[in-house]
Amino acid sequence: MSRAAISGVPLSAARAERQLLAWLESSVVGLNLCPFARPLLQGPGLRVAVCAADDSEQGRQCMQEQLLRELDLLQGTGAEEIATTLLAFTGGLAEFDDYLDFLDHANALLEAAGLEGVIQLASFHPDYQFAGEPPNAASHYSNRAPLPVIHLLREDMVERALTAWPEPEKIPQANIARLNAMGRDELAARLARLRKL
Repeated sequence: MSRAAISGVPLSAARAERQLLAWLESSVVGLNLCPFARPLLQGPGLRVAVCAADDSEQGRQCMQEQLLRELDLLQGTGAEEIATTLLAFTGGLAEFDDYLDFLDHANALLEAAGLEGVIQLASFHPDYQFAGEPPNAASHYSNRAPLPVIHLLREDMVERALTAWPEPEKIPQANIARLNAMGRDELAARLARLRKL
């Protein structure tokens, strides 16, 4: 059950989209965590899809079906219409381990569909933890979002962006330095504010 449902306030699709767009603007673009995101945020090609299914067996089946629909839609639509998709989960995957299990399953589905090298999946979660990092490390906030999200990216767009960017391998280190300078308390407060929108 999602945190929103536990608190007794269901998270509507409109509210989920509002939180995600605010997160993109204030964190991903605002903190320059992804230098390629600004044009997508300002353009028409960003799709936000919301899955309200819960963690039941039937709910997981619904999550899988929606993910497959979004994969089909992305590969069957031109990049000028849908460049990238954020698939947010408002009714399930609140536990990070559950999210990771579903992400593994999602990557297996991507491979089974023959889309490896065509679409890649990026992962974001309110409790994101990088393996091997201390639990209170500020670096986790580079992948923390107000909701569990799977980001569907076109591989060719990612490759073009990386090729055009000087020293893209330095982006993660720059992000860690920026997040460490802000501090975990400030980052946690920013994320908490987004989750109240």
